[in-house]
This record gives sequence, structure tokens and C-alpha cells, in this order.
Amino acid sequence: MLIKYKCMNWGKWIIVSFILFAAFIGTLVTICMRQSISLVSKDYYKEELKYQQQIKRLQNTNDLIQKPEIYVDKNGLQIEYVELSKIEKGELMLFCPSNPSNDRKIIIHASSQDKQHVPIDNMQAGMYHAKFSWSVDGKEFYVEKIINL
Repeated sequence: MLIKYKCMNWGKWIIVSFILFAAFIGTLVTICMRQSISLVSKDYYKEELKYQQQIKRLQNTNDLIQKPEIYVDKNGLQIEYVELSKIEKGELMLFCPSNPSNDRKIIIHASSQDKQHVPIDNMQAGMYHAKFSWSVDGKEFYVEKIINL
């Protein structure tokens, strides 16, 4: 006794699956093509000039015989630099990667001493990137150091 099964037409379902797969790939390609992935910013030349200026600042700092030291002691944050009296303008940025609300910007002025004290009493403990930029005789300099408060 032969039992007849209703046979499915496998060929039809293979073709349907290929068509659905092609539609899926076509949809993905369409979505991907509509995404704006710009590796170059709109102000590319301005940003390139800023980056070139930063490279120049770092090169100027590397050319110094004595570089500034930034460290934490029992009194707070200290900046030690032999040419502190010649600084025309200076800025110390304390950048906290874990909490941007802890970031601080401190203006550094010329001082007759080789050290300058920065109070840190009201700052949260943690890791900070101390970014010190200054200019002497029209030349700009930059140094960065990781400190822990």
C-alpha cells in the first residue's frame, strides 16, 4: 500500500527564499547608502591648521632645556618652571575623563618665583589630565601630564 503524501514543490520555496534574501540585501544596501559617514569634517582646513599649531607647540616644548613640572604635594597642585616670570599668558586645564563636571580651567600669570600654587581643595579626588599651555616671547608651548588628586 502506497501512501501518497502531498509533496511540496521545493523548487517554488527555494525561489521564494532567494527573492526574500535579495529583498533583504537590497534593503540593507539602501539603508547603508543613505547613512552619512563623513571622515572629513566640514572645516577640514581650520582643524588641520589647529592640529599643525599643536604639533608646533609640542615641538617648541621638546626644544626646551628645562620643561615645566606639574605635580601634587600636600599643599595642592604645583607648577614648577624656571621661566615662570616670562610667561605672557598661560592656561592650565584640568580635564577629568570620568566626570566632565570636574573639569577646571585655571589662568596662570607670570610670577617672580619658579613655582606657582594652584588650590585644589574643592576638587573631587580622581585622575586628571593636566594640560598646560603658555606663551613666552610670542612662542607657544604645551605640556600634558596625568595627575591623581
